[in-house]
Amino acid sequence: MSSLLIKNGTIITLGENNRMIEDGAIYIEDGIIKEIGSSKELKKKYKDVDEKIDGENKVIMPGYINAHHHLYSTFARGMSLKDEAPVNFVQILERLWWRLDKALKEEDIYYSAMIPLIDCIKKGATTIIDHHASPYNITGSLNKIKEAVKLAGIRACLCYEVSDRDGAERAEEGLRENYNFIKQCQRENDPFISALFGLHASFTVSDETMNKAVAMAKELNVGFHIHTAEDKADVEECLKKHNMRVVERFQKLNILGAKTITAHCIHINEGEMDLLKESGTNVVHNPQSNMNNAVGTADVLKMLSKGIPVGLGSDGMTSDMCKEMNAACLIHKITKQDPRVAFVEPPTMLLFNNAKIANKFFPVKLGEISVGAAADIILIDYIPPTPMTINNFFGHFIFGIASSPVDTTIVGGNILMKKKKLTIIDEEEICARSRELAARLWERF
Repeated sequence: MSSLLIKNGTIITLGENNRMIEDGAIYIEDGIIKEIGSSKELKKKYKDVDEKIDGENKVIMPGYINAHHHLYSTFARGMSLKDEAPVNFVQILERLWWRLDKALKEEDIYYSAMIPLIDCIKKGATTIIDHHASPYNITGSLNKIKEAVKLAGIRACLCYEVSDRDGAERAEEGLRENYNFIKQCQRENDPFISALFGLHASFTVSDETMNKAVAMAKELNVGFHIHTAEDKADVEECLKKHNMRVVERFQKLNILGAKTITAHCIHINEGEMDLLKESGTNVVHNPQSNMNNAVGTADVLKMLSKGIPVGLGSDGMTSDMCKEMNAACLIHKITKQDPRVAFVEPPTMLLFNNAKIANKFFPVKLGEISVGAAADIILIDYIPPTPMTINNFFGHFIFGIASSPVDTTIVGGNILMKKKKLTIIDEEEICARSRELAARLWERF
């Protein structure tokens, strides 16, 4: 049994009963929050603990959750393309991502995961939902990522991106990788690792492959993680081949549901939104990636108004969820040409909706500081320059806390970073090996 007391900080609990506790303290035992209260009371009650952390001049919050990540994209950083620069989304896939994922070897998968996992710790992201692709190294790839995740110490929900773009044999191998890894996760019941059934996107997955995936997922009682109408090309291909729109196709093939994540949902109409709402399907908004790929802006404001559960992801662009949240605040103002919109919704997606989504996939309570919840907690350097209450917290979060440095990151009661120093991982050693592997991959690319 291990115990930890965090004291003297301003606690923002989040969750259904969000409240602010000034000069608050949290007592943690075996990775679970056991008591929350005033520093005075808890310091007196818990004198003999394994470790104490001083939260003076810090905001204490639940760790951030990233609802759609691509750890494997790391080695693209700084890489030059051999072809002309892509002019549309399909060319970006063909000239960059579908060439990079083919070049990944086993060790590349591990190290390309370790780098963003380090960034997650440094930026306060304690849980991620990842979407992996390595079509020439499929079998065992999820276990390789799991190995990196376990060393890093955060939580991750993993899947393999099944696609027919590399042939039927690799599609079958991808199906098996998902099936076997999900079965393994269910046997192990590890509160740090879970799984979904991964599919790439409508335009690269045949009905035959989807039907096989649906049968496997039904047997395992899991949902899907799939890119949805990210670009107009996805919609156009679906209309041409199947005479229906992307979400309509997913509804027909039984992909939708409360345990399924549909990433992006940029080019969907109101009827498709209604299908998402009726099925309880989760949507994940990735504004920075969408801007970078020039694919458009998802109308998540309308989706949220309909009651669709919309979370926030980074799509591999970053592990800094606060940057993603700030991007969401801005992109919708300019898209709607209305400065009044997108103040409440972006922090709600990050701080509340991501927790609701992640809690469907993990056996412990995430995303809030409450008794019985997982001790996934971050301490942020922030001294309010104006009065801060729970009622004006979003204003402080968007314009102050989100741009302030994370001092300490704790997951499951384990201190992964303290006073801005990683406690478990040797970042210099990992980055050195990552540079060597990336250089070799660039030669193969």
